[in-house]
Amino acid sequence: LCLEKIVPHWFLCSRAFSGAEAVNALRPFYFAVHPDFFGQHPREREINENSLKRLGVYLENLQKPGFKSLKPTQLTFYVRERDQNSSDGQEPFSTSGFRAVRFTLHTRDLLSTVLYILNSCSLSIEHIQSLNTNVQSQTPKDAKRMSDRPIKWDKSWLDNNGKSAVKKLKNSLPLRKELDRLKDELSHQLQLSDIRWQRSWAVAHRCSQLHSLGRLAQQNLETLKNAKGCTLIFTDRSGMSAVGHVMLGTMDVHHHWTKLFERLPSYFDLQRRLMLLEDQISYLLGGIQVVYIEELQPVLTLEEYYSLLNVFYSRLVKTRIPFHPRSLCGLQMILNSDRCAPSLHGLGHFNIPSLCDPANLQWFLLTKAQQARENLKRKQELKVIENELIQASTKKFCLEKFYKEPSVSSIQMVECCKRLLEQSLPYLQGMHLCISHFYSVMQDGDLCIPWNWKNGEAIK
Repeated sequence: LCLEKIVPHWFLCSRAFSGAEAVNALRPFYFAVHPDFFGQHPREREINENSLKRLGVYLENLQKPGFKSLKPTQLTFYVRERDQNSSDGQEPFSTSGFRAVRFTLHTRDLLSTVLYILNSCSLSIEHIQSLNTNVQSQTPKDAKRMSDRPIKWDKSWLDNNGKSAVKKLKNSLPLRKELDRLKDELSHQLQLSDIRWQRSWAVAHRCSQLHSLGRLAQQNLETLKNAKGCTLIFTDRSGMSAVGHVMLGTMDVHHHWTKLFERLPSYFDLQRRLMLLEDQISYLLGGIQVVYIEELQPVLTLEEYYSLLNVFYSRLVKTRIPFHPRSLCGLQMILNSDRCAPSLHGLGHFNIPSLCDPANLQWFLLTKAQQARENLKRKQELKVIENELIQASTKKFCLEKFYKEPSVSSIQMVECCKRLLEQSLPYLQGMHLCISHFYSVMQDGDLCIPWNWKNGEAIK
């Protein structure tokens, strides 16, 4: 398939897209498929919710260092039809009309992914040029278009959406109590360490998943007790995660879940071997700790991560790099599958490709060790400041819940909280406030604002 037929000419010479730019570029798409606009169509709303969650996983993995390739992801969205009779000052989408759009993502960078999504949904891509500083001035004449009207969020957005959030939050309270009850009962019954969700599914959806697990527990209680002491996560595929959490794929049937619980003893054995492998790598590299950071690395199963570690360990054993014992104690490294050079992350951990040259690795670790220790110290200090600001914000605005999305860094959260604390926002009392990358009122009343929210000017 010829690249020029899929993307505009200016894309071929443009720079890489950042995560924030991708979110900004996809705003017309989010506006056309947001579940909140499908309140009268529960089936279509649920499909869009699930597809947005899967798209979020795909976009997150594209931004993580070390991803090798992503599995093709097939998505279905119901896209609101444009109202052909609307004027520039009116809502350009119909309130009831929508169409189904299906496409499969198999892209390897953010910009091509954004372009593919917009083109698949027949949405304009012209606005992307203004987000990319190195593109040429022309735009594709044959691009499928919709209104170029920007999505604006003015200074009164919180005022305008506060009542809607309060109403949705109030309506969701009975279900939230039910969710807490189901989670506590199942955690106690199966003796689980915790129950979590990889994506921010709606409360009703979460309750449904727990009810499903509860029915399975009634049928196969002894089998499910194999998960004793584990953290259980509802996610997109079943298995065991790289950090040892039991993953239940939400699209799988009870039969698949049962097979997973039956196989847990063999997973525990593999987990023990994986931990031994990490210790052996640590011993060979002067005591550096091998870690897996879920927020920064691609989602890997236990088998995939073990294979990655084993490849790296085999190369180390053959070379036997001389490190002074415990010379790198207190430092951390993550292992990835790409072929780039080793690097030091701003948070203090080393990014090490599994196929890197051991001799170069030795030099790099030793010369960057002191900087890594300083970065780790700053990270710990920043985390303390972040927690203090979260507590101060929660107290000042009397928030029921204050949290951030995993993709929001500590630096971004600190900046956001400092600016929030300068404001007087009485209507936030009792609210659930989420710091994200976009503005939205979620189905259950959680209020989302971007970490770099604007005060007094529109965001286009």
